[in-house]
Amino acid sequence: MLKPVPTNHVAFTTLTGNAAAESLALALEELDPAPEGVGTFEVDEAKEFWELSVYFTSAPDGVALDLLAAAYGARPFVVSRMDDRDWVAQVRRELTPVEAGRFFLYGAHDADQVPRNAYGLLIEAAMAFGTGHHDTTRGCLLAMSRLAKRGFTPRNVVDVGAGTGVLAMGATKLWRKRALATDIDPIAARTARENAVANGLQPWIFTGAAIGFSHPQARKRRPFDLALANILANPLKKLAPEMRAHIAPGGRAILSGILNRQADGVEAVYKRHGFRRDFKLVLGDWTTLTLRRGADL
Repeated sequence: MLKPVPTNHVAFTTLTGNAAAESLALALEELDPAPEGVGTFEVDEAKEFWELSVYFTSAPDGVALDLLAAAYGARPFVVSRMDDRDWVAQVRRELTPVEAGRFFLYGAHDADQVPRNAYGLLIEAAMAFGTGHHDTTRGCLLAMSRLAKRGFTPRNVVDVGAGTGVLAMGATKLWRKRALATDIDPIAARTARENAVANGLQPWIFTGAAIGFSHPQARKRRPFDLALANILANPLKKLAPEMRAHIAPGGRAILSGILNRQADGVEAVYKRHGFRRDFKLVLGDWTTLTLRRGADL
């Protein structure tokens, strides 16, 4: 049986079937303490074999993890301190390119595959969530593409819970505007910075470790015209007041990490804080919401 370990750690498990993986991901949100990030990744398409990685900022309940693993037919969770392991060696995969709207995400080995008219994003580091393979990341990239097609041009962008920094980089490539990318995990913030350098975008993107909008640069740079947040439904609900405080009237928030069954609840919370739906995208079991902030009363 797993015992709680010190803060800043990640839990891994594997199981069979996308439905089971997504159901377990949803159940993990109800843990106390709740995880700050849950990622699902298909490691064997033929066998429908999936991996879940769960990031915590305080010690998880090992007994609860054991019970959830048993309930959903998963292998026992393996919990490790993030600063005591080689994260890259643990989660690196031979990633295939991903197309999402006007974006093309690729590893260095596929650099020659970038279409001529696409915005290429090199994502090599596996130190954080966000390679573009998950429907939540794709949904955010597609939402940005749709906004651009409609003529929306933000002047000031923030990516909250940035992971690899892929969304901040996508916004910078698309609109050539500066972006702030923050993540609660210092490893993710460093990864985002390294990816920005690899894509020649470092002068455009400022990265830092912070919870929500607590980074000094967020207070300095607000109001934002576009906020990107691909995290989980419950943290998104908690962020709603800060979103209102940091997004300019008429600005947009692109929110993902939301299971389809959770979308109405998230939208209802943001509606109470002055946001209205611009449009939503549904990819598989996941919803991406694009919301517009109304004018101040």
